[in-house]
Amino acid sequence: MKKISKETLKDLEFDQIISQIESRCHSILGKNASREITTFLDIEELEIELKQVDEYLKSYSTENRIPNHDFEDITNDIKLLGIENTFLEEKSYLNIASVSETVNDLIKFLEKFKDHYPSLKLLSENVIFTKEITEAIFTVFNRFGELKDNATTTLHGIRKSMGEVRKNIDKNFQHALSRYSQSGYLDDIRESVIENKRVLAVKAEFRKKVDGNLMGSSRSGSIVFIEPNSVLNLTRELASLQYEEKKEVVRILKLLTNLLRPHKELLNNYLVLLVKLDVLRSKSVYAKEINACLPKINSDKKMELIDAYHPILFLNNKASKSETIPQSIKLTENQRIIVVSGPNAGGKSITLKTLGLIQVMLQSGILVPIDEKSTMCFFDKILTDIGDNQSIENHLSTYSYRLKNMNHFLRNVDKNTLFLIDEFGTGSDPELGGALAEVFLEEFYEKGAYGVITTHYTNIKVLVEEMPEAINANMLFNEKTLEPLFKLHVGQAGSSFTFEVAQKNGIPFRLINRAKKKVNTENVRLDKTIAKLQKERSKMETTNNSLVSKEIEASEKIKKYESISGKIADKLENYQEQFDTQAKTITLGKKLGSIIDEYFQKPNKKKLFTETLKIAEMENAKKRDQLKVNKESKKKQVAIVKKKEEVAKEMEEKIAVIREKKIEKKKAEAINPPKPKYTLKIGDTARITGSVSYGTIERIERKKATLNYGSFTTIVNLDRLELVNAAKR
Repeated sequence: MKKISKETLKDLEFDQIISQIESRCHSILGKNASREITTFLDIEELEIELKQVDEYLKSYSTENRIPNHDFEDITNDIKLLGIENTFLEEKSYLNIASVSETVNDLIKFLEKFKDHYPSLKLLSENVIFTKEITEAIFTVFNRFGELKDNATTTLHGIRKSMGEVRKNIDKNFQHALSRYSQSGYLDDIRESVIENKRVLAVKAEFRKKVDGNLMGSSRSGSIVFIEPNSVLNLTRELASLQYEEKKEVVRILKLLTNLLRPHKELLNNYLVLLVKLDVLRSKSVYAKEINACLPKINSDKKMELIDAYHPILFLNNKASKSETIPQSIKLTENQRIIVVSGPNAGGKSITLKTLGLIQVMLQSGILVPIDEKSTMCFFDKILTDIGDNQSIENHLSTYSYRLKNMNHFLRNVDKNTLFLIDEFGTGSDPELGGALAEVFLEEFYEKGAYGVITTHYTNIKVLVEEMPEAINANMLFNEKTLEPLFKLHVGQAGSSFTFEVAQKNGIPFRLINRAKKKVNTENVRLDKTIAKLQKERSKMETTNNSLVSKEIEASEKIKKYESISGKIADKLENYQEQFDTQAKTITLGKKLGSIIDEYFQKPNKKKLFTETLKIAEMENAKKRDQLKVNKESKKKQVAIVKKKEEVAKEMEEKIAVIREKKIEKKKAEAINPPKPKYTLKIGDTARITGSVSYGTIERIERKKATLNYGSFTTIVNLDRLELVNAAKR
């Protein structure tokens, strides 16, 4: 792939996407790196980047969340490690230790969950896990970044001595404070601190009564500050120990820095990993906010965007709680170019920009706001010509600039190019500019390029109908109010509704009629026909939506009624079984009751046992018969299943025979080809294949026919026409 030009990125407002991602980075280094995001040149690297962002996005919905990876910038510290005889500041060591611990945690996490995050695991492949850095630092420093007293034996001895001296200073100062306070030589504040030393606040008139070193006085001069003689020697001793401490600290820091120097490259790799993760996190956060996903990627130059949103428009509408209408658009080898027409303010340009921006985002490793069932591909080049590109610097008019742009397109378009042109052909005389635009489109088409164009030119719409791998499209409008519906419909050109919109905006009808007379009659009729078809399409869309809604509603009601009916049937069946059981029980009870009554009147045990046994045998016989019926029923079901399998097998054999016959037929046709098709001639009545309307062939030139429909004519490829009636000759 090639790098996308700055002009294309500017046309598609890609800088706003970068700004959104940058604002979601946590670190300054991450923000700087995000500003450098651009389209990838290597497809393999791009696919890895997309998978990494996708894995990070999916981590939000799992329990195995990626560990925190915020970090301090240690760039300058790494540079210092590369300079001999230098040492780092104390706070730098804690930052380095924090970075090392963070990366170690990430390495362990990504190794543990490599099946969940295989692409993210690649980031840590060349980063070594080591505790040497943190162990070296925390041998000398505590967790608060303070140098430990026991970092070395020498430092421990110095600091112990310093502690004892400070105790003696405090003891002697407290004694002097008490003594001179009782003598009434001290001011009410009694003491102060000057140059980090405790001093006595002596009243000026008693200055000579207090022995010590004069350190200063108050602004008014009423108080002088004196360090008492009893602590002077101890203070000098403390200063000497502090000097020794500083020398030892520098020696320790130099030793520690030398221990870290061999890890300079590793620390640099740590920083690269953390910056990369910060950018990936930012991309994933942005993807979550715009409902983005990773579509299916193919290498067959097939693009099918389902419910695609313009990300900038989506977030703006989200903030204002407005609806954003998604678009669905498809580009394939058989539908490479789409020409979108229709009135202004209908959404043509935003549809064009949505497609272009989503493609650039994907090729920059950013997930895109489309349905996950969508499929996309990569293009080597993406060329755009969008908006009023008047060049003041080069003294070029809009049309001159656009012609210069078209020249660039003509030199660069090929089968791996996606081109996007807004208001194709405008800026010059409509007839001449339209003719030139036709030639440009034919060139793009012949070179196998993919693209989307918006236009108002009728001749472009007609030309597209002659191109098998190009198709017209329009933005749907409300046929009554002429309000835009912002919905793309592929398969039919759109009318500009020029006169209708003018009438809607209050232009007198007489002026509109005068304007119509000044325009070519065929163009007016064609635009009127397109407008009528577009209105019909809009009506059909509304009707279809209504029917679909009613169908769904009816389907839900049927399911509901079927569910209720099934429950009622089950209950009835249950009630019937209960009724039959109770009826049998009652009958049996009556028989037994009759036998008991007879026994009561004439006690005869033998007869009682005989009658009871007779009833029991009858019931057993009924149960055996029922079991036999159930068994027969089961046999029949098995037989039915077997019969179905036999029928299926028989059908497969018949299908195999039919296939054989078709193969033999094709072979026969290859040996004896069918008679040639009828050759269309001038005067024949013909129609475009699949169309209902037909016209008369007026002229045939270079395998193209001019077809007269009565109200207008059009030029169509001969192979797209089928004969209706041959002319009498």
